Amino acid sequence: MAEREITGKHVLIGFVAAFGVIIGVNMVLAVSAVKTFPGLEVKNSYVASQEFDKRRAAQESLGWAVTAELEGEELVLSITDKSGQPVELSGLMAVLGRPTHVKEDREPAFRFNGQAYVAPMQLEDGNWDLRMEATAADGTEFRQRIKLHVKK
Repeated sequence: MAEREITGKHVLIGFVAAFGVIIGVNMVLAVSAVKTFPGLEVKNSYVASQEFDKRRAAQESLGWAVTAELEGEELVLSITDKSGQPVELSGLMAVLGRPTHVKEDREPAFRFNGQAYVAPMQLEDGNWDLRMEATAADGTEFRQRIKLHVKK
């Protein structure tokens, strides 16, 4: 049987095929990254950084302790003041979702039961983030991201 000779044509086909695979995989990964990017956190990071310390000091002066947990099929958001008493807010907006993507995000319909804020919620196992924005009775804004781990 005669040995085949490698010609310039064979080398060219090999290079084109190898780089074609590399470029194809990079394109698939780039498209996937762009599709799953949730967006920007703030419009102007410089302006946000200028206000950060002031907002943090106001928030810390409230002395609130915040926890979230799933009790059965109810999400319980507990907010207590410096003395351990429940805090009733003048405003609350929250989004519950996975830390890695936004397709499972949902807004719990919290109601205050005298001790904590509760909302009906059915969650799958895994890690969740509760991103809350609350307003104290004196108008102070309070923002926090609470980690929630669900294991049934």
